[in-house]
Amino acid sequence: MDISQIRREYSKTKLTKKSVREDPVEQFDIWLDEAIKSECKEPTAMVVSTVSKDNKPSSRTVLLKGIDNGEFIFYTNYQSRKGQQIEHNPNVAALFYWAELERQVCIEGTVRKTSPEESDAYFQTRPWKSRIGAIISPQSQPIESRNVIVKAFILEMTKHAKSVPRPDHWGGYRIRPNRIEFWQGRPNRLHDRVLFELMEDGSWQIHRLAP
Repeated sequence: MDISQIRREYSKTKLTKKSVREDPVEQFDIWLDEAIKSECKEPTAMVVSTVSKDNKPSSRTVLLKGIDNGEFIFYTNYQSRKGQQIEHNPNVAALFYWAELERQVCIEGTVRKTSPEESDAYFQTRPWKSRIGAIISPQSQPIESRNVIVKAFILEMTKHAKSVPRPDHWGGYRIRPNRIEFWQGRPNRLHDRVLFELMEDGSWQIHRLAP
């Protein structure tokens, strides 16, 4: 198979500087709502990229769990690979791709932990078994086999018949954006790209980018 010839044309809609909101987070809310209503698969999935101590990037998919005060919130294991890299370098990037709408949003910014109270509140809304999994998984660490995790999971379940406390190594992060780009696929690869850059005075400057 010649994968170099795999391509598709984009023709659903267009994007202009005049059509977007002045606040990019408000514009993101609109697009996210449209992605959810359009029944896009995993509309809240975002690829988060971090950088290691030796300046090597890595990426993984997480789920957006909220937008608050202009910040994008997700939860994870603080001792995971991404958690360790964030501890060293708080600069991150996040990418949303909604293939059904021929759209993507690229976000760059800095990240900080949510408050313990906020992490506690969200943790208690998770399914019981997901909370158990958060306790027993040494995320990103090598394990001998799947059986190690399964046995630990079963053992931990016997300890928490009702409530499951949030472990200290698990919680949330808030991404405060300083650059947000909206991308809309267009015919002939002449895609629409609108970029928001955060200025020192807190305002957003809008640019149209070449495809």
